[in-house]
Amino acid sequence: MDAVFELNKVKEAEAALSVRFGWETFMRVTRSKAYLFISLVSDDRILCLTPFSSNAPPSSSSNSSTTNSAAIEKGEEGLKRSRVLSSKLYFDIPSFKIPLIYSSSYDIAFLGLEKLHPFDSSKWGRICRFLITDNVLDKKCVVEPLEATKDDLLVVHSESYLSSLKSSLNVSIIIEVPPVAVLPNWLVQKKVLYPFRKQVGGTILAAKLAKERGWAINVGGGFHHCCAEKGGGFCAYADISLCIQYAFIRLNISRVMIIDLDAHQGNGHEKDFSNDGRVYILDMFNPEIYPFDFEARRYIDQKVEVMSGTATDVYIAKLDEALKMAGRMFDPELVVYNAGTDILDGDPLGRLKISPDGITSRDEKVFRFAHEKNIPIIMLTSGGYMKSSARVIADSIVNLSRKGLIDMAGSNEKT
Repeated sequence: MDAVFELNKVKEAEAALSVRFGWETFMRVTRSKAYLFISLVSDDRILCLTPFSSNAPPSSSSNSSTTNSAAIEKGEEGLKRSRVLSSKLYFDIPSFKIPLIYSSSYDIAFLGLEKLHPFDSSKWGRICRFLITDNVLDKKCVVEPLEATKDDLLVVHSESYLSSLKSSLNVSIIIEVPPVAVLPNWLVQKKVLYPFRKQVGGTILAAKLAKERGWAINVGGGFHHCCAEKGGGFCAYADISLCIQYAFIRLNISRVMIIDLDAHQGNGHEKDFSNDGRVYILDMFNPEIYPFDFEARRYIDQKVEVMSGTATDVYIAKLDEALKMAGRMFDPELVVYNAGTDILDGDPLGRLKISPDGITSRDEKVFRFAHEKNIPIIMLTSGGYMKSSARVIADSIVNLSRKGLIDMAGSNEKT
């Protein structure tokens, strides 16, 4: 079938948007003074990008080039949309399961090398074990996500970035464990990147669950240092950015607030949404520690700096004021809460002095912020570099349940 249209008028072009070719087709129309461009995207291929003359005089070559670039960009948007719509990461969850997402595949353990990084790479499993031991969580009610595939990741990441992860050296730099550089990449993929991809699947699924149930917690995720083209700080995939892009397309959500309360600046999602007015970023972080990304700081909508040594009462007072301001400034349809526990007193990297009760109070305030406004919220556990973090997170989840901000009971009906 000939995909080239002989159209001279914009009105005719708009009418042609309703044409169906028997396959899923996305038609994008871009107007300029001299040209009309139509981009047809189907089955991951750009089928046609054709200039059409109008009654206007020929435009300059620079104007034509600009319009051509815009049309190509819209073709890429269509490809991204196609990938999101064909993804299997969103799936129906039985009613007896609760919106708490975890897989035993999250935990990273290989040859003891994981111990060379201060991050507790077994904390995710220990959080769930604490909740099960405390009779707060039934193991059968936990939601297990799917692994994010290459096509899923390409919604945000480039081919070149994903290819760079085939180098063990590059991965070792991202996760800050130098000996990983000498390991065969197949082993690195299996023992490091596969667990990360499972957590990415969990973060993406969390948005769907939150929309349906009002809240969701991914016991992993929160890789806020990774952006589309670069990883770092133990973050290999941009799960927050991916989650939001999927929500835009699959959940018909158009306004998202990121509340990033990890001790470190969330420079990854800040770069990914630097020019996107649909995303409002509240980032409360210690500016005296990694990543020192001054460019990304320019993209924070609401920056709250907490210096090394900040104590619980000062921190909570700052958070109260920040949430009030965020509520006045933006009306989100989804809250993505990055709940790092590296703000704990004694954490070697966060350098703050927040008590375990302070963490519990912090999480409660953020969930109450969303609950009172009837906004779906997802929570990601993100950073935390002490063994005590898992217990603190579990205790905070118990408190959220006791306060009625989340329902850990689920339904008794199994379907």
